[in-house]
Amino acid sequence: QVQLQESSPGLVKPSQTLSLTCTVSNASIATDYYYWSWIRHIPRKGPEWIGYINYSGTTGYSPSLKSRTSIARDTSKNQFTLQLSSVTPTDTAVYYCARGRWRVIPNEPSDHDIWGQGTQVTVSS
Repeated sequence: QVQLQESSPGLVKPSQTLSLTCTVSNASIATDYYYWSWIRHIPRKGPEWIGYINYSGTTGYSPSLKSRTSIARDTSKNQFTLQLSSVTPTDTAVYYCARGRWRVIPNEPSDHDIWGQGTQVTVSS
């Protein structure tokens, strides 16, 4: 079955850039009509969709995070990455990578069918 695994950066200092990698197993991120997203769950708030990269390399971002977000991919490693710049303690969350449902252009967490286990990222000095 398809599996997604996030890297574990752990602690990030304020104003730095948060970098995460998602490794996908048993499926190609270049397969037609699939979108691959980053989602986060902030304590005491609901899950928040961050952005996606799709099978052809096209990206899309949440308007609220777009100015600080970059998502890229390495098809040779079957990985996609997240960079979130100028982080503050409000970016502390569990970060997930996830696969969008086939032929669905995701913009909310419920648009995804397979998720990684999540990784805790804490922003603190």
